[in-house]
Amino acid sequence: MVETASSVRRQSLLLEAYSPTVEQEGSKSEVGSYGSLMASSVECAGKLSSRLIAVTDEDCYGMSQQEVQQELAVDQYTLGLVGPDQEWAGTVADGGTIRTYTPPGCWGPMITPDFRGGHEVTRPIRVEGASVGDAVALHIRDVEVTSMATSTGSMAEREEAFGDDPFVDHRCPECGTTWPESVVEGTGEDAIKCAECGANASSFGFEYGYTVAFDDDHTVGITLDEDSAHELATDAAEVMDIPENSRQHPILLYEPGEMPGTLGRLRPFIGNVGTTPPVTIPDSHNAGDFGQFLVGADHDYGIETAADLEDRTDGHMDVPQVRAGATLICPVAVDGAGVYVGDLHANQGDGELSLHTTDVSGTVTMDVEVIEGLELDGPVLLPNEEDLPFISQPYSDDEREAGQNLAEQHGVELEEDMGPIQVIGSGATVNDATQNAFDRATGLLEMSEGEVRSRCTFTGGVQIGRLPGVVQLDLLAPMDVLEDRGIAHLVRKQYGL
Repeated sequence: MVETASSVRRQSLLLEAYSPTVEQEGSKSEVGSYGSLMASSVECAGKLSSRLIAVTDEDCYGMSQQEVQQELAVDQYTLGLVGPDQEWAGTVADGGTIRTYTPPGCWGPMITPDFRGGHEVTRPIRVEGASVGDAVALHIRDVEVTSMATSTGSMAEREEAFGDDPFVDHRCPECGTTWPESVVEGTGEDAIKCAECGANASSFGFEYGYTVAFDDDHTVGITLDEDSAHELATDAAEVMDIPENSRQHPILLYEPGEMPGTLGRLRPFIGNVGTTPPVTIPDSHNAGDFGQFLVGADHDYGIETAADLEDRTDGHMDVPQVRAGATLICPVAVDGAGVYVGDLHANQGDGELSLHTTDVSGTVTMDVEVIEGLELDGPVLLPNEEDLPFISQPYSDDEREAGQNLAEQHGVELEEDMGPIQVIGSGATVNDATQNAFDRATGLLEMSEGEVRSRCTFTGGVQIGRLPGVVQLDLLAPMDVLEDRGIAHLVRKQYGL
């Protein structure tokens, strides 16, 4: 098998967690047409592959699950579920480092009918010392794309191929097998066949689809025509760098060719990252908007009312600011936290307006920190300073000086020790998500909703992460309040305060 340059980098990254002294020998890639997507073979590839396989051997893997590790590499995944019944990937120390290598979310799992959810996230990672009622801070150090192309677009449902939910409730339209095993025959939207009867078993196609090839540095991508998309489809798994342990079919097989020649900027981020909820649900539905699909659904993961969604931990955010350099503070709803990662995106505009974007394989490196006694209802994000809205950025020295002069002029005391935070909210609609964010912010900051609304209006605002219902509520919060909640040190470190 030909090794891509990105897959060699990925293997090297994972190996650092087990053998920091391993050095990767040089590799070169050429820029061209299809050849630009495949790097030349490198002498060390076999060594890296064998070392990776050795450390992820099932016996070794099982024995190390309870052992607390300072660095933990994970390349094992669930079949589209998050919850307390999923097998643990291992245990990382409080203050330790997690390295993950994940396959694409959404497109891929969505067209693979034995998946129970719309993503393929890692098995949950136990964090030493994390207990229910605590929080864990995930300091995201690096997000690297390893795919060299992907396909995406607006989806079209094949109603005969599912029951209540096309992301979850798969069934063969011919033989009626639920969550059927499937095989690939050829390329195109008819390529995913039921292993039992041979019928097209995928529940999704494209309403409008396009294929994107990335440059070698993953700084830009360009959309391809039908001929080029077909060429990539013939080697879909390799071009997308689908991990060995992944069970999804690569979306490049669908070979869509709309919108050719369009150039887009890339800035990778994590679409689904967080902590395990106390009940088992489809990974893509761990949010207040996608979770609505579960209400009244007649399948294994259906719930009775929307109130049952209060168990969610909102890992599926699709917020582009959840990228390298950001810190995400997550609730602990099961002992050990159960951190999981998946659904990496190469880029995305605010709102993810076609509901899906450039799903890719990739690696994530992040450090974990337990925040004892910080009981959260959902995530709190500390994005990179450059990602903050103008109105929510930390005060400059000149602004503080001007503020002090103005305060003295009017006889008030300047509240100058303030820090930016973003409270994530989710719900059936943007309005519901915003109210959810207000509810969470009032609990976190122990303020009235009126004060939160006022502070958000004067020093913040609301941003749309994903339509129909994920938002970020921005505000500058008093540091003494954040000190009481145990997160002031995170805010000070993030913004140099």
